[in-house]
Amino acid sequence: MFAPVYLDHNATTPLEPAVLEAMLPWLREQFGNPSSRHEYGRSARRAVDEARQQVAAAVGAHATEIVFTSGGSETNNLFLKGAAACLKPGAIGISAIEHPCVVKPAQQLARQGWSLVQVAVDGGGRIDAEAWRDCLAAKPKLLSVMRANNETGVLQDVAALATAARGTGAWFHCDAVQAFGKMPLSFRELNAAGVHALTLSAHKIGGPKGAAALVVDKRVELAPLIAGGGHERGLRSGTENVPAIVGFGVAATLAAARVAEAPARVARLREKLEAGLVALGAQLFGAGAERLPNTTYFALPAIDGETLVGKLDRAGFAVASGAACSSANPEPSHVLSAMGVAPDIARGAVRVSLGHATTEEEIEDFLNTLRATAVSLHELTAMTA
Repeated sequence: MFAPVYLDHNATTPLEPAVLEAMLPWLREQFGNPSSRHEYGRSARRAVDEARQQVAAAVGAHATEIVFTSGGSETNNLFLKGAAACLKPGAIGISAIEHPCVVKPAQQLARQGWSLVQVAVDGGGRIDAEAWRDCLAAKPKLLSVMRANNETGVLQDVAALATAARGTGAWFHCDAVQAFGKMPLSFRELNAAGVHALTLSAHKIGGPKGAAALVVDKRVELAPLIAGGGHERGLRSGTENVPAIVGFGVAATLAAARVAEAPARVARLREKLEAGLVALGAQLFGAGAERLPNTTYFALPAIDGETLVGKLDRAGFAVASGAACSSANPEPSHVLSAMGVAPDIARGAVRVSLGHATTEEEIEDFLNTLRATAVSLHELTAMTA
């Protein structure tokens, strides 16, 4: 079977062998419902409770602050819509580069009487300080700013932003899906600074798809999106996905153990990659800002990103053009648009996101293939001009 070199870890990650091993019993003989009173159910409940402890430990939280969900999109919706349902409509502030699963529910709230403030970023993809002050002047009741952008990898200083927002009394949420596992992440420290909730997702850290978590300060009042049997402290009804939750717990433990050393090695690989890209004349997006160590977002002159991604895939390299969750949208990346990148350049954007198992040889092979592919595309363009 043809298997391209995988360089799209921000979209999803391979399932860790230890995670699969931990999940298998809960897909076979350990099939109980965690709400059942018999031993099958009690075993499942113990497994869910252990996973809750593991996820909490990985991000410096308490197990009672973990609410399991099905994914990052549901989690972001749970916080924004759940908190809004318990408040009188007011202002909601989000950055202009948030993931669609923050932007869309915020827009839905705007149609229900909320006032939406989208905070501008600078050319490096960082929150503009004056725009943030203007947002806070509107006395928002809800704020949501991601820790790391899924396209550029650019980091936001959410602790400082939350500290500045304290006087507004707003509930501050942070989508930490991309940051988790790629850099140290402590809910206790962020909570002390004024962050009230984090979103995490299992499949970004070597866990299974279908499991995620809202880490939430218990002072925040939320209305559930899904009502029913009162699961997850009444915040997310529905029989728990035990195998996926068990896998999430193991993946969180592995990610927390790796985060002390793996990012430095990955950052060295990214430096090698970006040196090669610059030599090819590539424009790097967000290069002047602090970023995740694994993420490179670039465009080559006069080459369409979707076309390049297709050519690279057939040549044996899996990369992305923009965000995987928005791949059906033909418009230029809203993140790059917010950063002031011209549409013709933004349409050439390609994202490479490395994993802890990525090798130096793979980076060298990718650059060689990219060079040959770019030459081929330029020649084709010249022939058809």
